[in-house]
Amino acid sequence: MSTTSNNMIKVCKTSELPHGQSKAVQANGKEIVVFNIKGKFFAIDNLCLHAGAPLTDGSVDEEKGQVICGWHAWGYDLSTGKCVTHPKQDVFTGSYKTEIKGDEVFVMV
Repeated sequence: MSTTSNNMIKVCKTSELPHGQSKAVQANGKEIVVFNIKGKFFAIDNLCLHAGAPLTDGSVDEEKGQVICGWHAWGYDLSTGKCVTHPKQDVFTGSYKTEIKGDEVFVMV
């Protein structure tokens, strides 16, 4: 992993993350999970806010663009990090902009 200007951090090559897969990475002291959904890349904190489960252990609902925590089924929107199953409407895990340059995936942290 390497850092470029504007806090864009290279996290992997596109070939390392096939469609439907996720990968946990360290970026600026944070553990982030990167998802490839039909060639679009998303990045959120690898942490369920409910009980601290890693979201890499969850399942992905590609149609809804959500990851579902494997421990207690809390759902998170991959674009925004919003917890879609929490009764309050203002619960978010961190979400990060992704950018593809050539065959490399970058996350803005």
